[in-house]
Parts: sequence; structure tokens; C-alpha cells
Amino acid sequence: MTSTLGIDLGSSIRSAAIRELDPLAADKPCFDMRRQNEDADVPALVSSLRSLVPALDDVAGYSPEECVAAMRDLGMLLGSIKKHGPEPVPLVPEVTPVLLELGRRTDMVPRDTVHHYTTWNPTGGRQRMYCGDVQEAYLQESVRMVFPHLREGLELAGILSDLGVDDPKFGVLTDELTAHVETMVSSIDMVVANVSPVFFARELRAYFEEITVDGRVLLGPAAAQVPLWLIDQAVWASDRSEPGYEEFLRDSVPYSLPRWRELYGHWTGVPSVVSRLVTAFGDDPEEAERRAPSLRASGEALARLLRVIVVFRGRHLGIARKAYDADLRLYPVGSGGASVDLLRRITDLTRATARLTGRRPEAARGTSAGDSGAQASDAAHASAGASGPSHASEGTERAERRTA
Repeated sequence: MTSTLGIDLGSSIRSAAIRELDPLAADKPCFDMRRQNEDADVPALVSSLRSLVPALDDVAGYSPEECVAAMRDLGMLLGSIKKHGPEPVPLVPEVTPVLLELGRRTDMVPRDTVHHYTTWNPTGGRQRMYCGDVQEAYLQESVRMVFPHLREGLELAGILSDLGVDDPKFGVLTDELTAHVETMVSSIDMVVANVSPVFFARELRAYFEEITVDGRVLLGPAAAQVPLWLIDQAVWASDRSEPGYEEFLRDSVPYSLPRWRELYGHWTGVPSVVSRLVTAFGDDPEEAERRAPSLRASGEALARLLRVIVVFRGRHLGIARKAYDADLRLYPVGSGGASVDLLRRITDLTRATARLTGRRPEAARGTSAGDSGAQASDAAHASAGASGPSHASEGTERAERRTA
């Protein structure tokens, strides 16, 4: 996965290198930031940010990896100041040209993203944290653990997008993609077990608020920037989505790595994998299987993939409902801009799409502890008029049992 820089800042090797870097000598200021946040000491946070802003001549000598590390540390202080009320950039106006240059050098938005907060964040004693609570560390790790798998999964999705659904390799590669996506379920299980909704809603959420840089409103680090939505785009959402999800994706794309933005642009203009499978089965699935026996395995594998995504989305929806309950929340929507209602609609859409790959409607209707409250009523409208293969085995049911 290369970017316009000619390098892949998302690779495991480069991510590990970035975590070791400290171009702004920010280790101590970032550790002190925890206490300053606890005390809501805005003057100290502003002073710390001002002391770390490098000269543009210094930035010109940074490697791309050092640019990422510098954005990571400036971003933590920007988010900290905003948490306590003030818009941060006007308080330290000299940071604006630096943020713009760091964004240009890395081909990313001119502020920190979820990548900076997790994958590019040091671990151990140097870990950048807003409050230092162990729950924050678990949340960071839950995201860090999935990025390598999603990166590999996106490359597999790229292959599947160009591969015939009747190719014998299609089912094998789809199962490989499913194995990578299953780490999302493990990740969210870690969050459920170790991060309370009260802590996230009342303490951590406020650090991920939007800020304004050079007149542009930029979202903070957000789970929405973890690109499961990009796998959705390849597998089903490019032509089976709904306006709210489409708008959400367009808003999320700028916060992605350059390569992932390229994939989104490509997949947005081509039929989804599910639509190609539906077309291949046509009106006579049995005849289609006689002509292309591999179609059955392709449908079963795709059903397993969608079932795992449904299980993840159901558990994510359960967490969001608790964290954004009207009696608990401080903010009406997530830091990535998604409401709980949108998450429910996305879950319903995914569940409805899974039905198109199942032998029986029941194959995609099972529930888990996290998704039992989500109903598929809205999804029927999203899939109306689509004729499905209706011919895969109980693969979706097996996948749900495996991940539940």
C-alpha cells in the first residue's frame, strides 16, 4: 500500500518506527499533560503547546515519519485544550502553518487522527494519553490491534473486487478476509470488558471534539476512522447503501490514509461484490451453479464474512447505545459524526445484505448479546427489488456461533 509519498506510513514496520520518534522532545510535556488535564489547567496546556511548535525550517528537515510523530504530539495538546472549552488554534496561532505543512508532507488532514492516537502512539512509559486511566489504554489497544488486520483485509477486498465471483479462489480469499475482520469482534469484546460507558461518555469523549484549522472544521480522532466502512464499500455498500451512510463515508474518507482514499474512489464507481454475486446467480440459481459450481462456495464464504460484520456492528451498536444514552451523554453524536440511529441503520443494512447470500432468511437473522435489539425493518427497504442467490449453506450461522 503506497501513498503519494511513495511510502506506506501504515505498514507495521513504519508504524513501529514512528512510535519510537520524538522530534519535538515531547515525552515529558505529553506525560505532564495528564495532570494538566486533570486540573483543567488551560494556561499550562497552552504554554506546553506553544513550547512544542517547531519552526517551519525545522519541519522542512523532518522525514515523513517524523512529521507523523510531530502531528501526533501537537494534536494531543490541541484536543486537550478544546476539551476544556477554548478553541485551541487562536490561542497559539503560530501552530497553523505548521499543522498545514505537516498535513501536506504526510498527505493527510492537518490535525491528528485515530491513527496518530493509536497505531502511531508509543506504548509503555512513553504512551501519549489524555488522562492516563487504564481504561484509556485499553481503548487505544483495542484499535491498535485491528489496524494491521484491516490493512491486509483491504488489500484482499481489492483483489475480490476485481476477481470473478465464480473463480475457485474467490471463496478462499473471502475466508481470509473474514479471518482479518474477526479481529474487530475481539477488539470490541476488549472494550466491553474493560472500558465503561460512563468513563467514555463522561471523561474521554470530550477530548475528541472537532477543532478549526485555517477555517476548516476538522473532526478529532474517532472510531469512525477505523475503515471497516471501506470493506463495506467493496463488499456491498457501493451500490446497496442509503443516503445517510453515503454521507457519513464521504465525511470519513479525508481522515484515512492516502491508499485507502484511493480504494474508496475506485470502489465507489464499480458494482459491489454482493451485487456481482446476485447477478451471477440470476433468476435460476440451480442452473447458475451447474454452469459455475464455484458459485456456491463463493456465496457461502460471502455469507460468513457478512455475518461476522453483522456481529461486530451489533456489539458496537450496543456500546454506542449505552455511551450516548440521553441520561449519560455529553454529546449527541460520536466524534466521527455518527449518531446511534445511523449505526442502527447501518447494522440493519448489513443484515439485509447478508440475507441475499443466505439459503434461508433465518441464516442472517440470528442475534448475539450485542445486536439483539437491532431490527431489520429498515433494511428491507434498502434491499427491495434485489434478487439474491438465496443459495448459500448455513455458513452465516456457523460464523455467528464462532464469533458470538
